[in-house]
Amino acid sequence: MPDVITRPCCNDASCVSVCPVNCIRPTPADPDFFTAESLYIDPDTCIDCGACVDECPVDAILPEESLQPADEPYLRINADYYRDHDVEGGLVDSPRQPKLPPGDLHVAIVGAGPAGLYAAEQLVRTARISVDMFDRLPTPHGLVRAGVAPDHALTKGVEKNFDRVAAKKNFRYLLNVTVGQHIRHEELAARYHGVIYAVGAAHDRRLSIAGEDLPGSASATDFVGWYNGHPDHAGATHDLSGDRAVVIGNGNVALDVARILVTAPEVLATTDIADHALEQLRSSSITEVVVLARRGIAHAAFTNSEFLALGSIDGVDVVIDPEELVLDATTEAQLAAGTLDSTVATKIRLAQEFSARPRVPGRRRIVFRFLADPVEIVGEGRVSGIRVRKNQYAADGTTVTPTDTVTELATGLVLRSIGYRCVPVDGLPFDPDRSVVPNEAGRVTDADGAVIPGLYVTGWIKRGATGGIGRNRACGQETASAFLDDVVGGKLPEPFASRDDIESLVADRGGHPIDLEGWKRIDATERAAGKAAGRPRVKLVDAAAMTALASPVTA
Repeated sequence: MPDVITRPCCNDASCVSVCPVNCIRPTPADPDFFTAESLYIDPDTCIDCGACVDECPVDAILPEESLQPADEPYLRINADYYRDHDVEGGLVDSPRQPKLPPGDLHVAIVGAGPAGLYAAEQLVRTARISVDMFDRLPTPHGLVRAGVAPDHALTKGVEKNFDRVAAKKNFRYLLNVTVGQHIRHEELAARYHGVIYAVGAAHDRRLSIAGEDLPGSASATDFVGWYNGHPDHAGATHDLSGDRAVVIGNGNVALDVARILVTAPEVLATTDIADHALEQLRSSSITEVVVLARRGIAHAAFTNSEFLALGSIDGVDVVIDPEELVLDATTEAQLAAGTLDSTVATKIRLAQEFSARPRVPGRRRIVFRFLADPVEIVGEGRVSGIRVRKNQYAADGTTVTPTDTVTELATGLVLRSIGYRCVPVDGLPFDPDRSVVPNEAGRVTDADGAVIPGLYVTGWIKRGATGGIGRNRACGQETASAFLDDVVGGKLPEPFASRDDIESLVADRGGHPIDLEGWKRIDATERAAGKAAGRPRVKLVDAAAMTALASPVTA
């Protein structure tokens, strides 16, 4: 019986290198690795050795005989991938460190999320390379802590890998430090052989329609930060008194938001959701969440695993009108000919299965509306509804064009989830059109396209706000390799100041750096509170309180 990759797959490809028959696809060397929704095991090639099961950092791989009913559809999803993909023999090598010239090297990484930590993971393999990691928050792990939904506990298992990196003697956390305020970019550049920015994309994209700024209209960025206990959003409130919420967008974040809004509070109470969010959700009156998508089901941005999982939420119906499942002419022709990409074909099949399910009166609902564009958010003083225009596919078969059909949905809560955007970083060039720092394989380039020695980027600030944990790992490794190659090539400037004064420099400007031991105190306190409550952790959300806990006053 084969092993099966299920919903929590993080795409970090740890499993790929341990498979003796190379039956896991796509690999980092495959052209579709960066766009794949998940990794997949070929059931016809798998020898059931269990190596990948042991290696998976998020426990996403299960032997077929261990599948629970909710996981059984993943056996078919894995097999479907191999209808149009091949498996070849051989192993995939991990990134190899080049032979470095003598001397110690110091690297600063700004941003303690997955991309930065994966870059650090490769660098600290060499004992002569010391990494200092800065982050403005008192806690590390970026979107794994503040972005991954609280009911996705297995996905957060990648934190174990991050903890191993942080435990290295040549790694140091400098959390609770804002680069640009407590220390300037030019001061980092003077003290380190290389500076890597992994600052992500913390801002949301806007709809640019009337009523977007009314109370009751917010971004998914704000909402996710609120229920995940991000200190920037801990004081927010969201009106959950109406019976309907509307989520604009159809990526995984949109599905996360919809799922949290309809999941029973007693279920959420077993997760690490922020206490303030749980308290408000307990009194929520929302029974229906409408998810709006500008294009059709074939172009939906959510992954099949997250889509499928909606059908397993207790007491919730997934509602799709069969008439909503309109395909563009190209997709329809490919589906009929059996040449449609297997991932897209699976998405369509799942939607069709949802549309055929019976609905139970009185249950909470997630309703999908495809080919639907918001044109105006309406309300006097606060949101009371949203006007939605129906789209259609043009004669060319792929272009979406508007119709004259506009309907209004009554709602008191509108959450836009149409993507993230990066913002300029002090001291770095910025491409406003692509919303990234211009770079070549992580090496920052100036306005003329010339590489700026010693300056690097990784993650969303490098490539744009696309891809999750798996892509960030490959992205971080690429940037780390660029730094190492530049060391070997003698292309880096030599630091002319000592990094020994970093902590005092930060303190003189009112900062309170938190090191690994400080983060361990925060982590231990949260986990102890969680254990007492039957939860993974109870998150602290006040930055000042976390700072005080991490840096106790000694007599």
